[in-house]
Amino acid sequence: MSYSIIRLCDVPEWKERAAGWFHEKWGVPKEAYLESMEACLARNADVPQWYLAVENDRIIGGLGVIENDFHDRKDLAPNVCAVYTEESERGRGIAGALLRFVCEDMAQRGIRTLYLVTDHTSFYERYGWEYLCMVQGDDEPDLTRMYVHRM
Repeated sequence: MSYSIIRLCDVPEWKERAAGWFHEKWGVPKEAYLESMEACLARNADVPQWYLAVENDRIIGGLGVIENDFHDRKDLAPNVCAVYTEESERGRGIAGALLRFVCEDMAQRGIRTLYLVTDHTSFYERYGWEYLCMVQGDDEPDLTRMYVHRM
């Protein structure tokens, strides 16, 4: 593994780059990412948190943990969100390493159950996630799959 996984709370100087990278991948306004990342850095709270896979000073993957990933099941929290690996880096196990890292980090913080919404149907099962139910996304006409991971 030639990349490393970093917690944004440990390297706050990555905040601007990380917010821009997530915005580029998901189209959510950069300001929304910055607001969440600033909350991560400003207080000693467990949620939100942000994680990056970095190689040669370049972000090649990332994800976050937020209270709710824009769906109607507010009781299913916190949520892993914005999971992404650069297309050129896929197949190297980066997403799996990020998912393991975030689950272990959250468990150390006392959060042993995480949720995730996705349209993928078999990807997350490889990493110990289980299908839980369908949820209604905010302003989405179709239902989305909700997964759960318990440590």
